[in-house]
Amino acid sequence: MWTEEMVAGRPAWRHVASGVVFRKVPGGTFRMGLSEAELAAVRVIERGGGVEDTVEPFFAGAGDAQPVREVRVESFLIARHPLTVAQVRHWLPEYEVDYADVESGTARLEDDLDDLLDALPFRLPSEAEWEYAARAGTTTLTFRGDGKPGEDQLLDDFGDEQRTAATENAFGLAAMGSANEICADVWIPGFAGAPADARPRTGDGPRAVRGGAADVYPWQGCDEWLLLLAATRYEHTQFTAVRPVAPLPPGR
Repeated sequence: MWTEEMVAGRPAWRHVASGVVFRKVPGGTFRMGLSEAELAAVRVIERGGGVEDTVEPFFAGAGDAQPVREVRVESFLIARHPLTVAQVRHWLPEYEVDYADVESGTARLEDDLDDLLDALPFRLPSEAEWEYAARAGTTTLTFRGDGKPGEDQLLDDFGDEQRTAATENAFGLAAMGSANEICADVWIPGFAGAPADARPRTGDGPRAVRGGAADVYPWQGCDEWLLLLAATRYEHTQFTAVRPVAPLPPGR
């Protein structure tokens, strides 16, 4: 089912049947959520003239990603990037492309989302796993620091291996924050009462989504860069990308 290989100079596990490349994320603990230091960093960007419109709605919704708490995460495998059109067609041969021009582009799912999730031999990441993977050991706005992220951080087509490798974080993951990636958790505003481990919060209703800056490209000057932040979260409403998670292969 799996082959171990080197991809862009890092260890990786390839799902043989589909070709999807996974990276191992080491276990550990991290501070999950939108911290006061991150809020201050956004204000610094604002004072420096880096805001195109207004960040007040972002601050008004900051409670959706608070309180910050320490979360324990066990090691797991996660796809190097969101599933592409070609990869989705491995499970859904009749998948129609509405939001990508090439088969190496990120696949967005709407009506066929449930069909894909039923067909996948993998699961969705919890929000804790997703944010832990996106941060890759950092505590800043993005894994690149507290500077304003720009359009150069967007990646929506994985046909160019050199470009893909250049956008990886310390865990070897590319395009974290580019597409809106659905998580296993049901959408609940804020983290009050959330578990201290990486289990998803369950219940009825729409799921939580992370990322999405490439979904509104070309940017219209409405501070879409905020969607690239590791802590940004919101409620799933329309199409979404899928970045699956798997347990470690036996003996790993």
